[in-house]
Order: sequence, then structure tokens, then C-alpha cells
Amino acid sequence: MDLPMTSMLTYADLTTAELPTTVLEEPAPSPFAQITGVGTAVPPTSYSQQDILDIFDIQDPRIRSVFLNSAIERRFLTLPPENGDGTRVMEVQGELLAKHKAQAVDMGIRAIQECLKDTGADVSDIRYLCCVTTTGFLTPGLSALIIRELGIDPHTSRLDVVGMGCNAGLNALNAVNGWARAHPGELAVMVCSEACSAAYVFDGTMRTSVVNSLFGDGAAAVSLRAGEPVGLEPSIPGPRILKFSSYIITDAIDAMRYDWDNDQDRFSFFLDPQVPYVVGAHAERVVDRLLAGTGVRRSDIAQWLVHSGGKKVIDAVGVNLGLTRHDVRNTTSVLRDYGNLSSGSFLFSYQRLVEERVVEPGDYVVLMTMGPGSTIETALARW
Repeated sequence: MDLPMTSMLTYADLTTAELPTTVLEEPAPSPFAQITGVGTAVPPTSYSQQDILDIFDIQDPRIRSVFLNSAIERRFLTLPPENGDGTRVMEVQGELLAKHKAQAVDMGIRAIQECLKDTGADVSDIRYLCCVTTTGFLTPGLSALIIRELGIDPHTSRLDVVGMGCNAGLNALNAVNGWARAHPGELAVMVCSEACSAAYVFDGTMRTSVVNSLFGDGAAAVSLRAGEPVGLEPSIPGPRILKFSSYIITDAIDAMRYDWDNDQDRFSFFLDPQVPYVVGAHAERVVDRLLAGTGVRRSDIAQWLVHSGGKKVIDAVGVNLGLTRHDVRNTTSVLRDYGNLSSGSFLFSYQRLVEERVVEPGDYVVLMTMGPGSTIETALARW
């Protein structure tokens, strides 16, 4: 059907016609997101390094030295079940995945509950849930399982960060921070739940022995909110997150990896002996980028929360950043009491810092995690 010419506009008409002008107001900048609470959880059983050597009858002096010189005194673990003769059953990959599911859900729920108590909030207040893990793969993921088991509103937005490794807590925090800033007043929760006992290989080699001497099981949850709380009393002030910065050392991308071991018929973690020195050598680069444009100097940082990746990692980062023993006191104490807790380690350190009650209003804190990639993640926050 032909339309009347009066009803048709050409491109020229559109470019020359007077259009109504509408002034669009710039949206107000979203408030910084603030950490409002933290909670942690571990399995019921813990072991000293000597206990582990005895249980698995490890006699090789080189491997014993790795365990006993790790700066780790105790770790919380879920060991394989015992055989009738007292030795331990070597679990197959399917059993390890089942262990991961059971432990990650249980610890994750308990960490969230403690976090909510610290926040002064209830399960019904959660509007966003981010779950982080590397020690197993689940579909549906931890977020769906925890929402069901904990009774969180099924309309809750969620995210699962899987397989990124020890650095993943800060990668996920960046995403949670963005959601919180986009939804002022609403409560967002992140939980890192790592059942490292479900990611072991016992083959008598030095490579796997280093890994088995280092990691422990644990979960840590943190809550964030931007702006005033919706329907809640204001919580105890925590730090506001100001900025994130990342760096991937692409030349060392295979230096830390968790992949399939055909010989052992299971996933296995590989950790290159040079990792501590590679990460340490690049620590300044990412911290300088984090502080660039903020007006904050490295000497202005009152508190440092570095991932408890291992004694050599902590020493290498400390030397390259000029940190003192006091600066990394919470990092080293978490390593001592729990081992490397993978993605949640820095939140265990954060909890200890809060419990010290030494932070003053206006104090800056740098959070740093390291992991496969090889990757360094950082965040700047201020009380």
C-alpha cells in the first residue's frame, strides 16, 4: 500500500528537521562499596605437619624437610579414610569430587552464617551471592547448592568463579564490588570455599609432596554494601574499596597449574619452584599501578594483607615491596595456623586484622593475592 508523501521522511529530512532537545542529567556517581562483615569456617579435624608425616609414614628426608620447614604448624584437612591396617585409602577422582562438594558446601554455609552475624544481617537480606572455588567442579555450582541449603531467596543474583586459583578471591571481589555499587543499599556476599583435601596426589615425588605440605581446607565469606543499608541498622564501619589492579606474568603462565595427570588418573596441581621469585619480582609493578593516580604513596599504606601462598612467596613479596615482619604478621600467622587456604587466605588475614582493633579511620590497606597465570591481583581500600 502506498503511503501519502506527507507521511514519509527522507534521510535529509531527519538531518535537517528540528528535533526536541532533552537535557540528560549525568547519573550521580555510585558510592564506594564497603566491607561490612567477615566470617570463616574450617573442617573439624586438624593436623600438625608431624602428624601428616606419621600418618602417611613418610620417611624420605627431603620430603620430611619440606613439611617441617614450611613455616606451617597446623592445617585443617579431611584425610582419606583408613584401611583395616591403619593405612589410608587412595581415593579415586570421583570420590575426591564428592569430598569437594560435601566440604565446600558445608564450610561455605558456615562461613556465610558467621559473616552475616558479623554484619548484623540475615539470610533474607542477601541480594547477590558469589561463590569461589578451585578444588573441584560442580554443575550446578556452589551458589545454587548454597542458596538451596541455606534458604536464600531463589531470586538472588549469583555468580560462580571456578578454576582461577589462589588469586580468585580478589577477582571475584572486583565483580561483587561492581554489583554492590550498581545496587546501593543492597547486601552482596562473596564466599571462597576450598576443600584442598580433595585435590591431592600421593606419588612419592617431590613435586606433589611440596603441594601436599602446603594447602589446607577452609572457607571465608565477606559481605559488601554501597550506601546506606536497606532495612538494616548501620553496621560497624569497614574499609571502602577504592580500586583494583591486575597483572598476568604471561611468560610464567604454566608455572602454576591444576590439570589432568594421566599417570595418576586424576587432577594434579603443579607448582614451579621458581614461582616465589617470579611473583616477588613483579610485585612492585602491580602495586605501583594500583596506587597510580590516587595520590597514595606506598609509605602511606598502613596495613598489608598478602595471600599466604607459602613462606618463600611471602618472603619474596616482602623483600621486593620493602615490607616488614609486622606488615605481613597476619599473612604469616594464617600460614602458620592453617597453611595455604587458596582463594580465601587473604580473608582469613583480614579477619585477624579486624580482630586486632588496631586500624584507625583513614588507614589505607592493600590486599594482594597471587595464583595461576601467573597472576597478581591487588585492591586498595580505606577505613
